[in-house]
Amino acid sequence: MINFPRHACRYAEQLAAECEQFRLQLEPDVREFDEDDDYSADPFGETDEASGVHGLKQRFEDRVLVMTSDSCFMNCRHCTRKGILESADVVRSDEELQDCLDYVKSRPLVRDVLLSGGDPLVLPDDEVLRFVEAFASLEQVDVVRLCTRAPCVNPERITEDLAKRLRGCGKVWVNTQFNCAGEVTPEAAAACARLVDAGIPVSCQTVLLAGVNDSADAMLDLFSALQRARVRPYYVFQCDPVAGISHFRVPLERAKEIAAECADRIGGLALPRFVADIPGSRRKTPIEEL
Repeated sequence: MINFPRHACRYAEQLAAECEQFRLQLEPDVREFDEDDDYSADPFGETDEASGVHGLKQRFEDRVLVMTSDSCFMNCRHCTRKGILESADVVRSDEELQDCLDYVKSRPLVRDVLLSGGDPLVLPDDEVLRFVEAFASLEQVDVVRLCTRAPCVNPERITEDLAKRLRGCGKVWVNTQFNCAGEVTPEAAAACARLVDAGIPVSCQTVLLAGVNDSADAMLDLFSALQRARVRPYYVFQCDPVAGISHFRVPLERAKEIAAECADRIGGLALPRFVADIPGSRRKTPIEEL
C-alpha cells in the first residue's frame, strides 16, 4: 500500500497505477533502511541556519532558496529532503518573509530567488503570490523560480487563473520535474501549456534513477516528450548523496555513457546538461568532469 501525502490527488494515484516508472519513485522500499557511511540525511546542511535567516538558504552568491512549505503533492523516495522535510525551517509569517527580503536586499549580487520546499503550490494561490510578488518587487531580482512538481503529479493545480496571476509578476519561471516519458501525459502537457501560453518559461530538472530512466532510449523519449510540451530539458542530475537512496544511484561511468549517447542522438535544443550537485561546490558539476 502506498501512503500518499495529504496534498496528493487522485491523478497521482492513477498515474502510479498506469506507469511503473512513476510508481517506483513513490513506493517505499526496504532498501531505504540500508546503512551507508558515505551518505548523510542532510548533505547540503539545510537544517543549519547558515544564512542567519529562518527558512532561507544560500549556497551560491547569485541566488537564494526560500523554503515556502514542508509538504508536497508526492513524497518522492529519491528526494534530497526526504529525511528532513517535515522538520525544515519554513517561512510562514510576514515577519519571516520580511527578514528574507532584507537579506536579499543586503546582498546586491543575488538576482535569482528559488521558492521551494516541499512544494510552493500546495499553498493557496494568494499565499503563492505573496511570496512571488514580494521578491519580484525587488529591482535587483531578475528571476523568481517556482520549484514544483505539480505539472507532473497534480496538473489540475495549474489553473488558467494562477498562470495569469503569475504572469502579472513579470519575473516568474517554473522549474518542474519529469523523470520518464510516461509522466508527460496529456493532462501534464496541458498544464505546462497553460504556463507557457501565459508567457512563463518552464524547465525540467530530471533525476537519473536506476530502474526508472537509466538508458539513453528512456532519456531520449523523455526529452522528446518534453520538447513537444514546450518544456525545456534543463538538467539531468545524478542522485544527490542522500542517505536511503543508494538503490536509485546510477554508476558514474554508466551515467557518462547515457549522456554521451544522448548527445549523439538528439539536437541541442532538447539536450539537457548531465550534472551532479556536490556538497561544498560553487556550481553544478558536469558529469564529464567527475
